[in-house]
Amino acid sequence: MSTLTSENGAVDELASGPQLTAADRCDSCGAQAYIRVVVNNGELLFCAHHGKKHQEKLSQIAHSWHDETARLFEEQRA
Repeated sequence: MSTLTSENGAVDELASGPQLTAADRCDSCGAQAYIRVVVNNGELLFCAHHGKKHQEKLSQIAHSWHDETARLFEEQRA
């Protein structure tokens, strides 16, 4: 299940399942995106590595943080 963290820090479960697809690519390196960050100017997509790398700085300006990195572990078990 995916989570969405809002500006005020609240976390909402997304019942609709994964919203990012294999077509969504990391804005830093082009790998598959598992994190979507909404900021004033639009949205940023990141792989797990770059999402974690930029999380501290981006969390200060992000309106929402959608993290599907748990899917990486689900895919490894399958």
